[in-house]
Amino acid sequence: MKAISIGLLGLGTVGSGVVKIIENHQDKLIHQIGCPVVVKKILVQDLHKARPAEVDTGLLTSNADDILHNADIDVVIEVMGGVSETKEYLLSALRQGKHVVTANKDLMALHGSELLRVASENGCDLFYEASVAGGIPILRGLVDGLASDRITQMMGIVNGTTNYILTKMSQDGLAYEEVLKEAQELGFAEADPTSDVEGLDAARKMTILATLGFSMHIDLDDVKVSGISTITEEDLKYGKQLGYTMKLIGFAHREGEKVEVSVQPTFLSDNHPLASVQNEYNAVYVYGEAVGETMFYGPGAGSLPTATAVVSDLVGVIKNLRLGVNGRSAVTPQFQKQLKDDSEKYSKYFLRIHVRDEVGVFADITSLFAKYGVSFEKILQLPIKKNETSEIVLVTHRSSLTNYENILSELNDLQAVKEIKSSYRVVRKSL
Repeated sequence: MKAISIGLLGLGTVGSGVVKIIENHQDKLIHQIGCPVVVKKILVQDLHKARPAEVDTGLLTSNADDILHNADIDVVIEVMGGVSETKEYLLSALRQGKHVVTANKDLMALHGSELLRVASENGCDLFYEASVAGGIPILRGLVDGLASDRITQMMGIVNGTTNYILTKMSQDGLAYEEVLKEAQELGFAEADPTSDVEGLDAARKMTILATLGFSMHIDLDDVKVSGISTITEEDLKYGKQLGYTMKLIGFAHREGEKVEVSVQPTFLSDNHPLASVQNEYNAVYVYGEAVGETMFYGPGAGSLPTATAVVSDLVGVIKNLRLGVNGRSAVTPQFQKQLKDDSEKYSKYFLRIHVRDEVGVFADITSLFAKYGVSFEKILQLPIKKNETSEIVLVTHRSSLTNYENILSELNDLQAVKEIKSSYRVVRKSL
């Protein structure tokens, strides 16, 4: 019963979790796959740094070749992050006939197609469940659990940092900057939070989800992205009044043969299942033509949840190894990419504007919306004591993005409109 030897690239938060699970769950792993699993070598930058996990220092190396060109190592697990250098490491491992498990969303979003092709050419597995939504088995759910269905839509909260910030802003009525500072102190947000709060992290995950779910090669540049840094307490207060909860939503929709993929702050109706997902938790809502609606929910990050997904992929690799079917699981995209243009993207919208407190102003605004065939579902009109200004909050019925952007442009030209304060997509329970 030959042991399977692992080379681990990285020993940070997730890498330490991987080591702990392999050590502590050895009996479970042997029962699952019929042989022991041994961590043979671990690549680190600093051999003398203190580690979250107790590891035999003899396993540590600062030379990647000790893993990539080690004939005794069967599987390489990559949890070091980064893109360019990491990509070369994984390509080298695959060309050496080593199977690869990675948690690297940035790498898979940008270079996943190339890596999967090289894996297939060399008869190797490349699994990456942990790259999206931490411990939630969403990729395996799409590839295996919903393999027979045709996915029409995926929408979800796939970034825990932004969900934590929006939860605290909404519950405590605090300003964005204040909550961000608190999130950084608690370790929920990085010192440089740009990737999270501007939606880039979520966009990379939606690129991976859309490519798998729609069987269509989606590039990161195809994802329309906006973040949460301009959301105010007033936006959330008005949303709450109207029965909505704010979330940063990754959205992927297929209609016919055309798709759209976006990440943007979105007001969800309070009865939507995603509206109740709070703090650092993630959830992905999936619509299939046959299955209907399903939701995957759980911790989207953290040492052990993410490491669980990594080791589950490792189990999958070893099972394939014992069956002699490695390198056969990757399926090339079935469909040519066809993206919707803005005239084919429909949604409801929340709009908050400041206008002059004068007779006829609302009639002018109504007339402009009517010109583009867009009507109102909800309206709030509130006087502002200073500067003879009124605040109008609108929720529209469905409009194409083209018409809505034309309306925004022409609103800016109306003399009576002082400022467009905010605008967000609105999603109800049923689409």
